Amino acid sequence: MTETNINYTYINDKLKRLPGKTGVYLLKNKKNKILYVGKAKSLRSRLRSHFNPGKNEDPRHRIMMRKVTDFEVIITDNEVEALILEANLVKEHRPKFNVNLKDDKSYPYIRITNEEYPRIFITRKVVKDGSKYFGPYTEVGQIRELMSAVRKIFPIRSCNLKLNLKNIKKRKYQVCLDYHIKRCSGPCEEHISRDDYMKIVNQVVDFIRGKNRSLLEELSKSMEYYADNKKYEKAAEIRDRIKAIEHFRARQKVVDKTSEHRDFITIVIRGTDACGMVFNVREGKLINRQHYYLTFQGSTKKKEVLSAFVKQYYLKKEFIPKEILLPFKPDDFSQLQRWLKNKKKNTVELKIPLRGKKSKLMDMCTRNAELLLKELREQKKIHKNTPSESVLALQQDLSLPKPPVRIDAFDISNISGTDTVASVVVFINGMPRKSEYRRYNIKNVKKPDDYKAMTEVITRRMHRLKKEKKDFPDLILVDGGKGQVTAALEALKNCGIQNQLVLGLAKRLEEVYLPHRSDPQTLPKHSAGLYLLKRIRDEAHRFAINYHRTLRKKRTIASELDSIPGVGKKRKNALLNHFGSVEEIRKSNINEISSIKGFNEIIAKKIITFLSTQ
Repeated sequence: MTETNINYTYINDKLKRLPGKTGVYLLKNKKNKILYVGKAKSLRSRLRSHFNPGKNEDPRHRIMMRKVTDFEVIITDNEVEALILEANLVKEHRPKFNVNLKDDKSYPYIRITNEEYPRIFITRKVVKDGSKYFGPYTEVGQIRELMSAVRKIFPIRSCNLKLNLKNIKKRKYQVCLDYHIKRCSGPCEEHISRDDYMKIVNQVVDFIRGKNRSLLEELSKSMEYYADNKKYEKAAEIRDRIKAIEHFRARQKVVDKTSEHRDFITIVIRGTDACGMVFNVREGKLINRQHYYLTFQGSTKKKEVLSAFVKQYYLKKEFIPKEILLPFKPDDFSQLQRWLKNKKKNTVELKIPLRGKKSKLMDMCTRNAELLLKELREQKKIHKNTPSESVLALQQDLSLPKPPVRIDAFDISNISGTDTVASVVVFINGMPRKSEYRRYNIKNVKKPDDYKAMTEVITRRMHRLKKEKKDFPDLILVDGGKGQVTAALEALKNCGIQNQLVLGLAKRLEEVYLPHRSDPQTLPKHSAGLYLLKRIRDEAHRFAINYHRTLRKKRTIASELDSIPGVGKKRKNALLNHFGSVEEIRKSNINEISSIKGFNEIIAKKIITFLSTQ
């Protein structure tokens, strides 16, 4: 097995009991956080291979298994069910070692509301109320152009009125300007029946999906019907709608002379960055282009990335075309095809184009993905090397020689000198780096003295950075005024460190104290630099005070438990680990306490009796 801190006996026992059935497994760390979700035809074989990888283990797997301490399995009836469950769990938990689509919550959708007279509009918020959604659209210009066409062609209401048949019968509402300029069919005054209104809504659905040929056929029949019945004005309205749809179609790129619906899907990978690209071809026309950035760890196989992208892309899609073209076969090719077929409830073919027009269109799809990924990587380089606006504002406000990209902030917390603790929080380019946060118990200061405590914690911190040969911060921020800044300078002197920038931020007037200056400096009230300092100072205070409360709570609980006869250090720790607080122990019963290892009914009865009298 890979070197790790797991309990091998516990894991081996679980592996022995595993069934050789199809299902999904979840690999977890010591905090019970899901690190990886996978599917397997045989759970027993797959998990044994994870914990006994052999000599050719790849680096990504080795890093992951060092963190794994436990696993969980879910049995399914077949491989397709396992594939669906795996995709849903990855979407929900976004495990670190799976391939994940970057969060698409900010992408816009087209929403058709679940109302008696539905509205259609662009939204970035998905509400699970029965509404129908199309998207997400990664090209904002594209969705706006589409919705502009919908507004011009289809007379769907845009108001926020809560229309229903009951209100309409009471003549509660009046038509607005949209009705008079033929942008709304006037359902609020019953100028259109609900059935006819819903027909228009269904036409919009076909239009958004690119099913324009069938839509035009339907509209042509309606136009002929109204013309035959001498309803010429209504026929003219539908004629104008047909012309508008044909004009919109004429602007779309023709890529195929057939009437089939197809999706072209490809991925491009550079290092640990990837871009997935989808071309939606409907009735031979390229109606939409969507791109998504993906994240993954280490040397993930290209086939695995493609498979994950296809699953996550179609997981919530209402419409799946008959034909989906891929650049190459993913490992679970046949399972994907069966899943998509079951989801569509009709035939779905996964194909790999090797020559001809389809192959050329796949190449174009790939070139677009390469271009977007190149742009992403360039932006990352720029962002990495360019200080944020708040950091630059702080540099300007304080006339600093260079931008304070890395800021270490210190705070002291105590009550009447007891349980004195300190915290350091780290901000890189204006953003918190929580993995580098640290807490300290103050060892050498017995009386309440924030200055000495500050000197101790900064001395310890800087000695550690020197020892580990790590970079010093661009700026040390201390919570307080001139006294705290002087204490920080004393600590730096103890460590033999010169030219380290230090400043203090006092709470009362938000004044900035700089070394060797008697008077504080006041930054502009609305300065982005001042806002950044306040945010970092408050975060250091929050981190310190939370730690202080935790220690104080444990000390209070421990002192109460110390008075109980028969409860020594081991039993006290066992109670704390099991219940977390004295109040929870009070709420428990003899059976619950006696079930803890090292306890019995006699000790449990003593604990309950003692706490009930306090």
